[in-house]
Amino acid sequence: MIVGLGNPGPSYANTRHNVGFMVVDEIARRFDVASWKTKDRARQAQVPERSLLLVEPQSFMNESGAPARLVAAWYRIPNERVLVVYDELDLPFGRLRVRANGSSGGHNGMKSIIAFFGPDIPRLRVGIGRESGPVPGAASESEQNRGAIDRVLGSFTPEERAELPAIVAAAADAALEWAEHDLTAAANFANALRLGPAASEDKESNQSDGESRLRGEEFS
Repeated sequence: MIVGLGNPGPSYANTRHNVGFMVVDEIARRFDVASWKTKDRARQAQVPERSLLLVEPQSFMNESGAPARLVAAWYRIPNERVLVVYDELDLPFGRLRVRANGSSGGHNGMKSIIAFFGPDIPRLRVGIGRESGPVPGAASESEQNRGAIDRVLGSFTPEERAELPAIVAAAADAALEWAEHDLTAAANFANALRLGPAASEDKESNQSDGESRLRGEEFS
């Protein structure tokens, strides 16, 4: 069972907080899933050829745990066979990370998931990145929190939108690695990826290293 976290409704569809939905939608697209049903406040679809259940809670982010738990209980799916996909503010944009358990990291959707499943629940985090540096003019912690909320509920920048399809596709690949193999395979796949700013940084670093080696050869 792969659970994507997000908020229902067109006003949230293209926000950073809905990356979980985007990844699940990408998996559904790959398998030509056309039949979705909404039951127990969750949008659900089956992928029979992979014995896979796709779930998107429709209860809004802060209450994602209850519908996800109901679906898992109905199909008798244990925690270790549930993967939760969601956005991560504290990962650089485009970076993916897979973990077997842990805290919510302040993510309200994961707080709700953990309340109903416990901390031992596999998760795939998709980095959306913070604004660089403190929020301008924000002196208090509450103002900084407001800045974080604005970030996750905001739309992607034009530069981010250009890279988003590749990131969503890679996250879908990682989720399917988990479903078809195991958590270790998914983690290794995710850790090896270089997308978003990380890809540019690595490319510049490799070019710099190559130029240094060439200069060394010239003067050796």
